[in-house]
Amino acid sequence: MADYDVVLLIEQQLTAQDAAQVRSLHEDIEDPVLYHLLVPVEEVTPPVETGISALGSGDVMAGLPLVVDPEQMEELRNDLVDDANSVLSASIAALTTAGGRGVGDIVSTEPIAALAAKVAAVDAREAIILTRPHVVAEFFHVDWTSRARRKLGVPVLHLLEHENFDEQAGEGEGISGF
Repeated sequence: MADYDVVLLIEQQLTAQDAAQVRSLHEDIEDPVLYHLLVPVEEVTPPVETGISALGSGDVMAGLPLVVDPEQMEELRNDLVDDANSVLSASIAALTTAGGRGVGDIVSTEPIAALAAKVAAVDAREAIILTRPHVVAEFFHVDWTSRARRKLGVPVLHLLEHENFDEQAGEGEGISGF
């Protein structure tokens, strides 16, 4: 029997409630369900450059040499990778506790490109994106879910992390159809 592959793109660690809700979506599927979790790793350079640019926009930084310590940048990047690995491990454990099977990767490429690549690589049947609410991005349809729906050829479900189905349905956000 072949696996029913589902790719999950998550912003933060799955709670027990998140994992139980995801599992509940696939209770009636006869094939074994395998969840492929993707956890994006933030890039170090853009936030550092943005912060430096903001500081340097006035006369305060004028005349001061700008030196970014490569060792500190590497240490920061390693911390971000460690954090992402912790989120991934804990999320897989939450899915396992909820009765699911999960594997995962941290990704440093653009999240929707990584999602599309994983969906294609495992021939996934669907994709689920779990995020915090991003009202402005969702309004302009530049959020992960809107972008994924335009790019993928599989159903994409958007859930809000750390909220149950009833909480999500109450405000018109969260579950946003296939």
